[in-house]
Amino acid sequence: MGTVTPLASRAQPRQTGFDRQELMRILDLYGRMVAAGKWRDYAMDFQRDVAVFSAFRRTAERPEYRIEKRPALRSRQGMWSLVSEGGTILKRGDDLANILAPVERKLMKLVRE
Repeated sequence: MGTVTPLASRAQPRQTGFDRQELMRILDLYGRMVAAGKWRDYAMDFQRDVAVFSAFRRTAERPEYRIEKRPALRSRQGMWSLVSEGGTILKRGDDLANILAPVERKLMKLVRE
């Protein structure tokens, strides 16, 4: 008889994602921005080396902000980054709360008005 190689022996590429606490923190901010009328839609993209949460003002536009998680950069610049609509990295670091701080400050200004 011939040799049978099971499909399970092939290594599946791992996918980067958000854990429950990270996702709750991001979705909490998203919900507050929706309540303030600033954001209307979001998208999540999970790839092998990066997980991205994108927040949109309108569905047909580029995202206003992207929150990216790249675990490979943990020991260098920090695995979290906040990217603007134009692609500029606004903030980078290891703590998600610090990365979301500029967006939360913007939300506070919206509430005061």
